Amino acid sequence: MTDKTHQVDAVTGHRRMRRLRKADWQRRMVQENRLTVDDLIWPIFVVPGSGIMEPIAAMPGVFRMSVDKAVEAAREAADLGIPALATFPNIELSLRDETGSQILEANNLINQTTAAIKKAAPNIGIITDVALDPFTSHGHDGILRDGEIVNDETVDQIVKAAIAQADAGSDIIAPSDMMDGRIGAIRRGLDAAGHQGVGIMSYATKFASCHYGPYREAISTSGLLKGDKKTYYIDPANGTEAVRDAALDVEEGADMLMVKPGLPYLDICWRIKEAFGLPVFAYQVSGEYSQIKAAAANGWIDGERAMLETLLCFKRAGCDGILTYFAPEVARLLAKRS
Repeated sequence: MTDKTHQVDAVTGHRRMRRLRKADWQRRMVQENRLTVDDLIWPIFVVPGSGIMEPIAAMPGVFRMSVDKAVEAAREAADLGIPALATFPNIELSLRDETGSQILEANNLINQTTAAIKKAAPNIGIITDVALDPFTSHGHDGILRDGEIVNDETVDQIVKAAIAQADAGSDIIAPSDMMDGRIGAIRRGLDAAGHQGVGIMSYATKFASCHYGPYREAISTSGLLKGDKKTYYIDPANGTEAVRDAALDVEEGADMLMVKPGLPYLDICWRIKEAFGLPVFAYQVSGEYSQIKAAAANGWIDGERAMLETLLCFKRAGCDGILTYFAPEVARLLAKRS
């Protein structure tokens, strides 16, 4: 064997990456990222009535719940150690109009849910959205005037809605509407109303994605939507624009930033975490959830492994937490492993 061969073997031996992979205890010892129950936020859907657990066809294992059932879910989440719920209403079609005015009612469905959960499970966080799409007759996130989503009038309305949600007990306002200037306006409105302690989790980078379909079924907007949302959501092709959007929200007072959808935009998660250092969250949206469930149901993938792998990927990309419909399933699984 030549000296040159000895040199190559020595270098190869020095750099063997598999040494730290050969045993389970070693792999666990050097694991860079871990998923815990503290990383989970559970989105739930609420409907009027009582005693209702209505399955959502496009989201196997997910239900529309009446307020009393949402309270039971909140108690379950608290017992599992899940830090927070994000609530989304499916209100009667008769209450929806062009301006989404029902969102301003102090005792609307979302505020009823918040108050009931806070009374029954005060130690779990409640995150509420002020986008108008569950409340409009056209399915858009803002007020529609002559075929256009009007920005400033929408912002005025969501500020009022944010105050009403905080009055009901919401801990974090999470505006997903993507109107310009909304974060600063909400912060000023909350502070003026005495809600300086209520946080803002900005949907800072919400993309015009194809992955929202099952969610729109869940809140009954899929058949209402006129046109698309490309005039206010971000083009999936644009990463730098997304970072600029997030920068504006940081300047306006956002406490936390969200990326939506999640898995197709891990690069955005990483970029805004590196750029701003604020807590960053990803929303593993309905389409992501349903794809995993559908593939698992057909035996094409291991559903449990896919669920855990995708959630861990968010952690690797710099996320501090994940909104996921898998939250209770994952929390139970993690509890068994501990």
